[in-house]
Amino acid sequence: MTAPGATGRRPTTARLAGIGVAAAAVAVALYVAGRLHTPDYTFSLFGRVGLDALMLKSTLASIALGVAALQVLLALWMYRKLPLAGSPPRPVRLAHRITGFALFALTVPIALHCLIAYGVQLTSIRVAVHSLAGCFFYGAFVAKILLVQSQRLPGWALPVAGGALAVVVVVLWYTSVLWYYNGYRLPGT
Repeated sequence: MTAPGATGRRPTTARLAGIGVAAAAVAVALYVAGRLHTPDYTFSLFGRVGLDALMLKSTLASIALGVAALQVLLALWMYRKLPLAGSPPRPVRLAHRITGFALFALTVPIALHCLIAYGVQLTSIRVAVHSLAGCFFYGAFVAKILLVQSQRLPGWALPVAGGALAVVVVVLWYTSVLWYYNGYRLPGT
């Protein structure tokens, strides 16, 4: 005999575990692919190579950071956690989904360039954090999409996944764009 409510927890726990496994599988697959890949430093991004590619990636990543900030604001509004904003109108959910898709689409060329041109490198703390955060980003993205599509999961799960995505975007921006704009140094180093 099972305790009352135990049958409801097991499927929820199993769904959360399955989503976690899927997210981890994506992150690990990207990590393994990046470690096994031989970097091609001449690979171009929209026809740009070398420093021109870094400048273009920095611009695109800065736009992605702005879109991620908009995503957070829209999510806070949807969950009625944005002070003084009132109840969100219907288009807020649609805007959140559209900007989420735009954020994902914007990151794909940046990530492909990173993966093909550099692979996953662990040569310094900054590079290792950036490489691992890039792998984690797509795993967290998969988790968020699966959580959005799932029913009857705890209310904290989706905000945690969305928050993790936002934090990872900031970490990726900090370890690449800020490093680039700051003369190939992180602030304070």
